[in-house]
Amino acid sequence: MDLTPCIVQDARTGEVLTLAYVNDESLRRTRESGEMWFWSRSRGELWHKGATSGNVQRLKALRYDCDEDAWVALVDPAGPACHTGERSCFFRGEMEPQPSEALPALERTIAERRGADPADSYTAALLAEPARIGEKVREEAEEVARAAGAQSDERVAEEAADVLYHLTVLLASRGLSLAHAYEVLNARRR
Repeated sequence: MDLTPCIVQDARTGEVLTLAYVNDESLRRTRESGEMWFWSRSRGELWHKGATSGNVQRLKALRYDCDEDAWVALVDPAGPACHTGERSCFFRGEMEPQPSEALPALERTIAERRGADPADSYTAALLAEPARIGEKVREEAEEVARAAGAQSDERVAEEAADVLYHLTVLLASRGLSLAHAYEVLNARRR
C-alpha cells in the first residue's frame, strides 16, 4: 500500500492543522464525500476525519507537489484537528508567534470577546456599538495616512495594525471574516 504524506491546512487562514497519510482509496473517498479521509498507520485502516468526534474537515482544494509525492489539502475544519482538542496538531515546540499567524489569531480573539462584558473588553464594547466601529476605522485610516507622510516606519506599522484590528472587528460585527475580503481580492486577480 503506497502511503503519501498530506499536509492539511485551514483554507481560510492558511494555518497548518495536521500531517496525515493518504492512499488511493482515501483520496477517492475524500473526492466522493467532500470530507477528508486518511489512512491510519497506527490502526492500519481507512479513517474518516471527524467520524467519531464530529470535527470533520470539508475539502476546499487538493493539491500535489512537483514530484507528485506529497499532497496539501485545504479544508474548512468543523473543530479542532488534533486529538488533544488543540486547533492544530502543531501546538508545541518553538512557539514564537509568526507574522502570518497574527490575523487568524486576531479573528479568534475577537470571536471569543464577542460574549464578554463591554465594561471589561474594548472589543466587546465596539461590537456592542456598530456605528462606533465605522468611526474607529475612519479614524485609524486617517492616522495611518498621516503617519505615512511624516512619521517613522515603526509608527506607520503601529497605525496599520490599528486599522487591521478595527477593520477585523467591523467585519466580525457584520458576520464576515477576513476570508470574505480575501475572496474579493482573489476574484480581482482573474
